Amino acid sequence: MTRHAPGRLRRAAACLVLVAGSAAAAAPGHGGVVTLAPHLAELVFAAGAGAELSGVSAYSDYPPAVRKLPVIGDAFVVDHEQLALLDPDLVLAWQSGTPARVVDELRELGYRVEVIRTRGIDDVPAALRRIGDLTGNAHDAERAAARFQAAMDALARRWAGATPVRVFYQVTARPLYTINGDHYASDLIGLCGGVNIFAELGGLAPLVTEEAVLARDPEVLLAPGPERERTFSHWRRWPALAANRYGNRFTVPADAIGRATPRLADAGAAVCAALQQGRRNRAAAAAAQR
Repeated sequence: MTRHAPGRLRRAAACLVLVAGSAAAAAPGHGGVVTLAPHLAELVFAAGAGAELSGVSAYSDYPPAVRKLPVIGDAFVVDHEQLALLDPDLVLAWQSGTPARVVDELRELGYRVEVIRTRGIDDVPAALRRIGDLTGNAHDAERAAARFQAAMDALARRWAGATPVRVFYQVTARPLYTINGDHYASDLIGLCGGVNIFAELGGLAPLVTEEAVLARDPEVLLAPGPERERTFSHWRRWPALAANRYGNRFTVPADAIGRATPRLADAGAAVCAALQQGRRNRAAAAAAQR
């Protein structure tokens, strides 16, 4: 990875100003890669470049090795002192999450910033390959991308032609957020034969009302998290809702579906299993009414 000398001088000057008089000012930069979102750190490891990761954002926790790395801020604020001390060769930003002003500011300071897109399922192998190219780990990244794509293709083949089922994906209950059709979780729903009832809305995670959900009468309620009854407790007020009539309230592992990484293969298997059970429950309810 190539450094830009003028930018490095500016960063060095900023570092001296920020930490003048402290012992840390004498510490050399680590170089390597810094990530500005938790899933980007996971993608770096998956691409075979984990040894080059020198700093991460808040809430980075997978794989466990990232928990030992310096934290350089969160999704909105960068700790410039910590970043200057690390002096990374490459900073990876999240296209849908890192504010443009943060990217621009870092570039003005001389950092090499690459923006990674991770909106849909197809973006995961593309992101792995790009990170592999950027870090000199193209071979390992290609293997990881191929494994992920093969897992997705296998799910698509298994559930091709499955009877459609209407799905409401609940990101949070209060306020009530869902996903639109551009979100990778919506891709998983579609791959499993489900229909995202709010696919046409703008924004990856739009705010909706309970009335809007009731009007579209989903047959399955789906959400990340382990506690199904607590997650969907507020929907009990509407027993006539199709998902309630069928008993179709399912959760999927939050760690797997929460980030656009190769772990989406596990999330996809869980979503497909939930929707298939939803079809069985729907069929059983229909049979009971005959």
